[in-house]
Amino acid sequence: MTLITDVRLRRVLDSRGDATVEADVRTESGGFGRGIAPSGASTGEFEAVELPPEEAVAAAREHAVPRLVGEVHAGNQREVDSVLRGADGTENFSEIGANSAVAVSVAAAKAAADVLGAPLFHHLGGTFRGETPVPLGNVIGGGAHAAGSTDFQEFLAVPVGAPSAVDAAFANAAVHETVGDLLRERGHDPNKGDEGAWAAPLSDAAALEVLAEATDRVADEVGFEIGTGVDVAATELYDGEAYRHTDEVRLEAEQTEYVADLVEEYDLVYVEDPLDEADFEAYAELTERVGDRTVVCGDDLFVTDADRVRRGVEAGAANAVLVKPNQVGTLSGAVDAVDAAREAGYTPVVSHRSGETEDTTIAHLAVAVGAPYLKTGAVGGERTAKLNELIRIEADAT
Repeated sequence: MTLITDVRLRRVLDSRGDATVEADVRTESGGFGRGIAPSGASTGEFEAVELPPEEAVAAAREHAVPRLVGEVHAGNQREVDSVLRGADGTENFSEIGANSAVAVSVAAAKAAADVLGAPLFHHLGGTFRGETPVPLGNVIGGGAHAAGSTDFQEFLAVPVGAPSAVDAAFANAAVHETVGDLLRERGHDPNKGDEGAWAAPLSDAAALEVLAEATDRVADEVGFEIGTGVDVAATELYDGEAYRHTDEVRLEAEQTEYVADLVEEYDLVYVEDPLDEADFEAYAELTERVGDRTVVCGDDLFVTDADRVRRGVEAGAANAVLVKPNQVGTLSGAVDAVDAAREAGYTPVVSHRSGETEDTTIAHLAVAVGAPYLKTGAVGGERTAKLNELIRIEADAT
């Protein structure tokens, strides 16, 4: 019933207006699935390779499609993804592109779910237990996502006390609106970055102060706790010797001390990519200092790669793993990274990218693997698509 009979690929637009890859998969029984690859602005050195979309589409048509059509069942995700890897023949999808691979991988999963008449998260292995992940809302953006703004890439609202996904989503939207009001009150005329977060010429400390005030106001209104978090994207600040912030240059030990102090001062509940992507030792030192009080999440450190997760676990680096399917090229690879994290007691955090699309797969993936957190952003059609899908999943299952 799920034998793949057709795979089609094309270029489509992402949220930045850039080209990305979309794939359609059809099965012998009429099942249909569509997947679209997102794209990151600040990408880790160890991520799977994203090819220019025209090249990725052409390469996948030549090398992958003939091995899938009439040969592989969409209902066997492991086989689909194994064939994609075999068709590519490299360790990092540099032949057909991780963007084409992840689009086909997602489309096949959706086609199989369509045949089964089941939600995607059920097909991917999830069983709903009355809980959905807490959405992390990016409300102030900087770094590679917003020129002329903060050094840190993201300042996040984390509605840890929300009783439901819908309450959490609306709380994040309210924090976003309140941050905009506070910035205007302070004389700024804020713009918006790649993910719809506010961008203004602020120091990181000033942004944290605005975020703390906004989350306090909204928490009082909604009646539940809203924490704060940051994505430092420290690799973007690191020049190989030191971390070059706008206000100061910090050596490794100073960067570790700086982030630890921020966790203490602002009671941060989430800290992502606080140090360089290759520095497992510094991550371990920071985790030892603050890991009992906050989530220390590796994105560029782990790049959704199960082997790098296991290396980090051995070193004691971080206590959470960011999961982005396009970093590894397939849904199976993403689930492997989650499993490696779970085995070590690390927290999986499923995430969007800065160049996003209307594809809502990550909402289903987060529920399927029982991830406590889902990074979605707070506003913007491609961001709210994920939030609204999360709300629907919760509503349909209760």
